[in-house]
Amino acid sequence: MSWHAVAIEALLKKLAVDPSQGLSRDEAQARLDEHGPNVLEVEEGPSAWKILLSQFTDVLIVILLIATVLSALVGELFDAGLILSIVIFSAGLGFVQEYRAERAVEALREMLSPTATVVRGGEELEVSAREVVPGDVLLLEAGDRVAGDARVLDSHDLKVDEAALTGESVPVAKQPETLPDDTQVADRHNMLFMGTAVVYGRSRAVVVATGMDTEFGRIAKDVGTAEEVKTPLERRTAEIGKWLGTLSLGIVLLVVAVGIARQLWGGRDLSLEFAISLAMFSVSLAVAAVPEALAGIVTGTLAVGMRRMARQNALVRRMPAVEALGSITVICADKTGTITRGEMTVRKIYTGDGIVEVTGVGYAPEGAFEPADAGERLSQLLKAGLLCNDADLTQEEASWRIHGDPTEGALVVLAAKAGLPIHDLRSSHPRIDEVPFSSERKRMTTVHHTPEGGNMAFMKGAAEVVVERCDAELKANSPVPLNETRRRAIAETAEQMAAEGLRVLALAYRGVEQASGSSAELERAMTFLGLVGMIDPARDESIEAVKACRAVDIRPVMITGDHKLTAVAVAKEVGMFQEGDEALTGAELEALSDQDFAQRVARVSVYARVSPADKIKIVRAWKQRGDIVAMTGDGVNDAPALKHADVGVAMGITGTEVAKEAADMVLADDNFATILKAVEMGRWIYDDIQKYLTYLVSANLVEVVVIAGIVLYKGAEYLPLLPAAILYINLVTDGLPAIALGFSPPEPDVMRRPPRDPQESVFSLEVKAFMLIAVAFTPVFFWSFLRGETLLEGRTDLFFLFLLFELIFVFNLRSLRYSLLQVPPHGWLLAAVAGSLAVTTGVVALPRVREAFGIGIPDLAEIQIVLAAAVAVTVLSELVKIALRRRQESLVTKALQARRR
Repeated sequence: MSWHAVAIEALLKKLAVDPSQGLSRDEAQARLDEHGPNVLEVEEGPSAWKILLSQFTDVLIVILLIATVLSALVGELFDAGLILSIVIFSAGLGFVQEYRAERAVEALREMLSPTATVVRGGEELEVSAREVVPGDVLLLEAGDRVAGDARVLDSHDLKVDEAALTGESVPVAKQPETLPDDTQVADRHNMLFMGTAVVYGRSRAVVVATGMDTEFGRIAKDVGTAEEVKTPLERRTAEIGKWLGTLSLGIVLLVVAVGIARQLWGGRDLSLEFAISLAMFSVSLAVAAVPEALAGIVTGTLAVGMRRMARQNALVRRMPAVEALGSITVICADKTGTITRGEMTVRKIYTGDGIVEVTGVGYAPEGAFEPADAGERLSQLLKAGLLCNDADLTQEEASWRIHGDPTEGALVVLAAKAGLPIHDLRSSHPRIDEVPFSSERKRMTTVHHTPEGGNMAFMKGAAEVVVERCDAELKANSPVPLNETRRRAIAETAEQMAAEGLRVLALAYRGVEQASGSSAELERAMTFLGLVGMIDPARDESIEAVKACRAVDIRPVMITGDHKLTAVAVAKEVGMFQEGDEALTGAELEALSDQDFAQRVARVSVYARVSPADKIKIVRAWKQRGDIVAMTGDGVNDAPALKHADVGVAMGITGTEVAKEAADMVLADDNFATILKAVEMGRWIYDDIQKYLTYLVSANLVEVVVIAGIVLYKGAEYLPLLPAAILYINLVTDGLPAIALGFSPPEPDVMRRPPRDPQESVFSLEVKAFMLIAVAFTPVFFWSFLRGETLLEGRTDLFFLFLLFELIFVFNLRSLRYSLLQVPPHGWLLAAVAGSLAVTTGVVALPRVREAFGIGIPDLAEIQIVLAAAVAVTVLSELVKIALRRRQESLVTKALQARRR
């Protein structure tokens, strides 16, 4: 029900409550039984045991578990132990990544009031907030938290901090007047919301909703039911698992079928020895197919990426989000404090004689007035803005801060820029009376005692409201009558300033005889001083960041609780709003069907006065187009959208704990430009991940093809490599260089390419090309094994050929597009290859290790084969890179042109 749009008498009748008596105790208990406790209840997430058990449903883990059981059944306990240790390690990594406490809902609960003061049976009682019910009359004063959504019955200068819920940074004045039905949540000034805090004044209010029916409850429901979004990397690694699992199963079934047919065709029995041979082959193939080092290397690379990002003020809470950042195609960013400085700044002053431009940004009292000789009228205006003001300006270490309302703070800074002695003026003009600002009055008036012994009233407020109460304006140091022509000129100037996105205030004054009086008496016959236009200016780095986003085809979108004109003005300043773009308010968005909005979403660059549900609608519309969406936010109202986005980004300075808990990443400096730095690092990390994925999968594919091919040709009794030897190659020989690939410097074009296609398969053209290069050399491996006169010699030759070939092949994967001459091997890669060779030399020198691996000592001819293969694979790789690079350049040009159309 739209409680804000119902007259108070009708509302009280609907709730069946007398505001002077409140509910009776019996009625309160009956309603508590009916509506339930006033708490947030959301379905709990999976338990630790469920998360742990889910790790063992992964295809690759299942393959290794089967291999472990088969190894144990045939008596190969050493192999079984090795494989099981890999299973436990991989499952443990997955468990640690998934098992993080989902405290977003718990953080919401912590914001709720533990007790509330209510009227029941005509008495004031303090009750547990859990027992508050619809119809309860709340008694509120400064310092209280609101225990439920409530309609204001009366207000005595009541102001409420709703920043956590609506994002409104200034305390909101509350009044009981009925509002239109279509009033947005942020503008419902006759409503109080659960979890918000009273900062000034007192009030009576009647509760209309509790628990999950409140605005906080709806947010908690959206947070709790939002599905965990899988990142592109998580989807791609799952794809690898399914592909390798299917390939392995197919080959095992083929080899088993051929083996059985060969046994029966040759008139031999299906003996236990034959069954053991097939089992050992299956184990070997499973171990060869699974890139055992992959989980550890991915986790290590992402952890390194998290540390890199932390140094750039981007604190990642969910590890896979590191890579997801590199896939982002749309950034939905909050305006205040993220794109802008979060510091209101006066840009223009109108004094009747013309416009005065003011330079300088932020709260630092540095800047100039152009023209500089604006006269006495400007001095009076600055004085009025300083005295009719509750804010204060202080310097804390190297920065300037405002204590109080940001709009009032801008006027204090303005006076300081002009060189006015702030504290001396306030001391010499003590305030003796005031009529405070309210959203209904749209003005504030203060009365001051002057050094000359008189009293002076100063007014500031909305231009039309202040001018209406003026009958003169200051000219040549004296008031002159304000005629209709001048009133129209002032109104037109105010409208022009507002159209530029400026927040416009008018200032006026008058001498008063009595120190106090009614507001009607004080606020009449004022003398108009001028208009002040202010804005929260864009950060310098935001302008460059938006330009960089557009250069790489990332779409920046502004979402704000501010008014549309102001939002569009800032968006134009930073380059977010261009010709042909659209801006929508929350009300306009709500009126659109999902289908209509889906057709317009790509054209909308600015959203103003939006609700939490609107933000989710925006995220979903972009995701339905196939985009990867990052969403920034700082308030409780942002939490659902942060959870629904592919990458939720919370503000570290202004953000609530609820927003931080719901987010994947926290910006320590609340800066839009930091998101772009994180995107660059995400792309860098993805490039590195793609390199070692290509390396590990290519190596494993060659192992699978060679092992299966030899067994098909020679029979299961001629197993070319034992499981222990394959594990050594996969973990040590491949593992160390693969880790080093994760430390590669960024590619030269990392921020000159458009975002990756989110639907792109992990087996991209580059990956397929290098997999084919590796597979093309399988005849060399077959020949190496078959040239051995004994099984031991064949296994030895094949083991060392695999080992050395893969250590040389890794250099060609330093970049998938650029030549070795353009991006030569870095120190980490050289050290990893050297380390792998050194470890292998030491290990195979031990007779017992050679026995476990089923190998002997290699001969010189094997080294010559490897060197010849290395030259050939390098030449082939360089030719493929040239072709890939030319194709990539052509695709980038076409993609950028297509998206810009």
